[in-house]
Amino acid sequence: MNTSKKIGVLLLNLGGPRQLEDVKPFLFNLFSDRQIIRLGPAFLQKTLARIIAHRRAPKSREYYRRIGGGSPILEKTREQAQALEDILGQEGDFLVRPCMRYWHPFAREALTEMAAAGVDELIALPLYPQYSLATTGSSLQDLYQTQARYGPDVPLREIRSWPAEPNYIACLAARIKEGLHRFGDQPVQLLYSAHSLPVRFIEEGDPYVTDLEKTIKALEEQTGLKGELCYQSRSGPVQWIGPSTPELLARSAAAGTSNVLVVPLSFVSDHVETLYEIDIEYRQMAADLGMRLECTRGLNDDPLFIDALRNLVRTSL
Repeated sequence: MNTSKKIGVLLLNLGGPRQLEDVKPFLFNLFSDRQIIRLGPAFLQKTLARIIAHRRAPKSREYYRRIGGGSPILEKTREQAQALEDILGQEGDFLVRPCMRYWHPFAREALTEMAAAGVDELIALPLYPQYSLATTGSSLQDLYQTQARYGPDVPLREIRSWPAEPNYIACLAARIKEGLHRFGDQPVQLLYSAHSLPVRFIEEGDPYVTDLEKTIKALEEQTGLKGELCYQSRSGPVQWIGPSTPELLARSAAAGTSNVLVVPLSFVSDHVETLYEIDIEYRQMAADLGMRLECTRGLNDDPLFIDALRNLVRTSL
């Protein structure tokens, strides 16, 4: 890949509160996004989002307090951005920056930096391997709307999904091998855990579950191991796709399982869903059921995963 252009790469991610004081406004931003959660009629969305954020903030603050007082997602995404910029820099002039959906740096901040740097072209690279309207779709729509309003007026390429990117799969496979090693020679059940999604999204044609199945197929072809898919992080009074991770843990215990290795598929860096929900909440849940639960390490800035991101950028160009 050779290009004389200055290319800006935006790593799209959810974002997260960096300190406990950020939790309530972060939740407000999240629940204000009507693409994810439709709270009554549109004109009431922000009012209801404010009420829900106020009610949920104390519980959410406790989660973040338990993992160090804030989300590490920006720090981890910045590390991924720097690693990707370094490796792309061997082939051209690239600027790689995080672009978060619900907390800083928002799209306007990221695009302002890209404009100041004089980029000739932009690439939107979502850190969601599996496409969903609630993640990639919402982030891309926000990015397009922000660019139209604030610039820069340059071409914008988008990478929509990459559920079976070879090096992403290889990195996951290596994490599974590493995780299984912790159990020695004992039998272990693999659970693939992904962020849940309201059923209505799937009924309306969202390809998220299909993309997850592509990831699992590619992963099992490489490892020769079988696992079960389950979903975590449900919230709100709607019907969610299942089975939930707690449901599958209970089912596994009832079947006599002693050891469980959870493999997060839709999260590519450490954040509250892995550090608290899996490592603390589900681990204790499994222990109460008489099982040992371990979770594979986050992909973060693993060189093999960064190479996967480089391949995506190269292919888009």
